[in-house]
Amino acid sequence: MSRLPRRPLVLALIAACSEGNGLIDPGGATRSRAFGIWHPGTYDTCTQEQHDAYAVVGPDGKAYPTWHPPTGPGGCTFGHEHGRDPRESSLYGNLGGVPFGYANEMLAVSDPAHPRDEDHVGHKVEWENGVKISRPSGGSALCDVLFKLHQGTHSKDALTNNLHELVYNIRCDDGTELHVTMLAAIGDQGSFSRACAESQVVQVGDPAPPSSPKSLGIRYIPDRGCIEQHMLVPTGQRSNYDPALHERWNTYNEIRRADGRVLAFFNPHFHVFLPSRFHDPAEASTIGRPMDVCYEITPTGERASGGPCAVSTGDGTITGVAFDDPRSEFRGTGRLIRLNVTRISNATGPEVWYTDALGRGGRSQPFTGAIRQGIARVEQEVGFDFIGPTIGGDRQYAAPGVRSPN
Repeated sequence: MSRLPRRPLVLALIAACSEGNGLIDPGGATRSRAFGIWHPGTYDTCTQEQHDAYAVVGPDGKAYPTWHPPTGPGGCTFGHEHGRDPRESSLYGNLGGVPFGYANEMLAVSDPAHPRDEDHVGHKVEWENGVKISRPSGGSALCDVLFKLHQGTHSKDALTNNLHELVYNIRCDDGTELHVTMLAAIGDQGSFSRACAESQVVQVGDPAPPSSPKSLGIRYIPDRGCIEQHMLVPTGQRSNYDPALHERWNTYNEIRRADGRVLAFFNPHFHVFLPSRFHDPAEASTIGRPMDVCYEITPTGERASGGPCAVSTGDGTITGVAFDDPRSEFRGTGRLIRLNVTRISNATGPEVWYTDALGRGGRSQPFTGAIRQGIARVEQEVGFDFIGPTIGGDRQYAAPGVRSPN
């Protein structure tokens, strides 16, 4: 496969931790906004220092958190996972690392009055080598892909906030190649679409930042109505956890030049199964917990039956399992990505563009708050809308200690 010039962006410093190593200082680099924000909870046995040892230096010279396994030195637990180890991807050597929160950092640099910060645990990596993708012009291409999306499914953040960091890398044997980092606008601000009733939009509140743009994307998130319709069932029936607890984040992304011309388009869809939250306007926090629903009985006798509720409660023999208990099956560790379309319109180059954090204003020279984007010098398209292929669906990232928030 052809390769764009190596991106001189990231110096990887993923730690090979051992007991007592403590924090590995990434060359004395200044800490980014995303660095050091995770702290161990009641169930977690690793220290913050052990966690923060997994770091990379980003293209701005700052330290960023990055992928790490769900367990650390001596088998201690971090309580969350970030998906598949990117170091095993054939694309990783060209990237040199995957800094979490770099696009958020660049937005804060260029627009400090309207930052967009995201938690640590929501960063999820997925990749696959040698994916066969059909081409609209006929035939197919073999592609290596590596993605990272911040897809938090434990908090109320995504109920209103539509900007989420996306890292999108694809390299195919037909010349298609794209390396992008951006804040993807996924759906409208301040609202989401009900997971079990796609045409119904729920208005929740104001987004952060208030300047978040709209997009063609959609965030399908479960709400209390989905729980009552599919999870709480009469005696003798079994709960249907899909669609009751199946999130779909359909992205539609563009990289644009300063004159508005589209250089690249890509629209992967990200699915999560058994998240640890649903929208419940009756709660002060606006979120409800599926684990709590496992113990609920309605006035007319409906209750959750079978599946993850039965596993989490030992068929009803275990009481008091909280939403953030590692025994809960509701932690969002089952995911898949539908690749759909990648379209590049850059036949006259250059192969390196600099855009703002939202993928706009592309030019050939860097500027304050700019992100370097790699785009092959081709006019090329692979994939079709809504028909895949998919990656990650046969993988499950549950591991010892992993729990909500994850």
